[in-house]
This record gives sequence, C-alpha cells and structure tokens, in this order.
Amino acid sequence: MVKAKKYLGQHFLKDENVCKAIADGMTGHLDYDKLVEIGPGTGAITKYLFEKDYKLSVVEVDGESITYLRNKHPELDIVDFDFLRLDLATLNDGKPFGLFGNFPYFISTQILFKIYENKELVNESVGMFQKEVAERTAAKPGSKTYGIISVLLQAFYDIEYLFTVDEDAFNPPPKVKSGVIRLKRNTVKSLDCDEKLFKQVVKLGFNQRRKTLRNSLKSVLPDEVRQEEIFNKRPEQLGVQEFVGICKMIEKF
Repeated sequence: MVKAKKYLGQHFLKDENVCKAIADGMTGHLDYDKLVEIGPGTGAITKYLFEKDYKLSVVEVDGESITYLRNKHPELDIVDFDFLRLDLATLNDGKPFGLFGNFPYFISTQILFKIYENKELVNESVGMFQKEVAERTAAKPGSKTYGIISVLLQAFYDIEYLFTVDEDAFNPPPKVKSGVIRLKRNTVKSLDCDEKLFKQVVKLGFNQRRKTLRNSLKSVLPDEVRQEEIFNKRPEQLGVQEFVGICKMIEKF
C-alpha cells in the first residue's frame, strides 16, 4: 500500500461517497473531450473518472503512487511531472479539458493561479482545497474572504462551492476541513481592458484592503479620475466589472 508522504502534502481520500461526488461534480456539457486528474495517489477518484465518457490522464510526481497505479490500471495514461511546471497545452494537444483533483493544501493557491493562467485550456475544474481557500475562491463581493483570487478567477469562471468534507474522510486526516468547488468557464473571451493592468489593479487594491481605493491605487491613478466616487470604496465592495471599469478609466490617460 502507498504511504502518504508529508512533504508532498498527501492525504488520501478514503470516503467513497466523497470520491464519487467529486467525480460527479462536473457538469458534462462543456466543450471538452478529456479529463485530467492532478495527484491521483492510489486512484480513489480516478476509478470513478474511468466511468465517464472521456479520455483520461493523470499527473503524478510520487513514484510509489505511479507504480501502484500502473499495476492497478495499466491502461491509464500517467504523466510523471510536477503540475505547476507542466505546459498544460501538452495534455490534450492544445485543446480544452476538464481538471480534477484532491489538491495538496500547500500548493492550492498556486494551482488556482495556474488555472487562471490557462483559462483557454481549463474549461471546467472540480477540486478539493482547504476549506478557507475554497470559500475564498467562491466568495462574492462584500464578503470578508473575497480577495485577489476571487476576482481574477470570477472574471472568467462561474464558481460554485459544492460541499464540505470532514477530516475523517482522509487517511491520514488533515487538521482542517476541506471544501470542494466547481469552476465552470463562462463566455468571457477577453476583458474589456488590458489584462495585465486588471491584475495589477486588483492586487494593489487587496494588498491594502483596509484602505479606500483612492489610497491603495494612488500609484496608478491619474489625477483626472482620482475624485471619482468609486474610489471612496474598498476593494471587497467591487465586482469584476467595476474593476474593469477602473482599468478603463486609467487607460484613457
């Protein structure tokens, strides 16, 4: 049996109902023909993904897990590589795919940014994260947990918090609860402003979230727009389109 390795952040799912619920979390109607699972471990979710009418690949770096999976599922396409360093265009010949995973907590935010950077490839994702990360990603304007990752991902994805998973669903059990979320690509192909500026404005705003936007964005705000009413607000009060609107104001000057 494969031993969970602390340095890889491994907590193997043992609750079959949770495994099946994650696999069934996909909507199934989006335009992709392949599923990719990150960090399958011993294949607790993988076996349910096999039942779907899609091509399937898994990305794994743990040699012990890879050996186990090759023996148990010799037909499985296993990519032996670090997901964070992987060119995702190689997974499905540059075509979109659905992404699944019981994601290691210590790289969960990096995984979410990787999805954002590859939004033209990741059409849908169902993943388990530390509960507070899952809640933050799905949070709406006005919430205390609403932040940078919420805005960036919600610009291109419809995000839904699906369910909470207790510690005893894992072996070994983590010290915190987990949350499963679904990211479904929306119809936005590109923002109505420069995307680099959008990211800069969002990050500047939330890096000083207790300040009004007039203060937190002072390094990029032209004098001509500084007195606009919107800059009296704090970043957590703004939705995606309001951040886009700010960027368009800046771009005029």
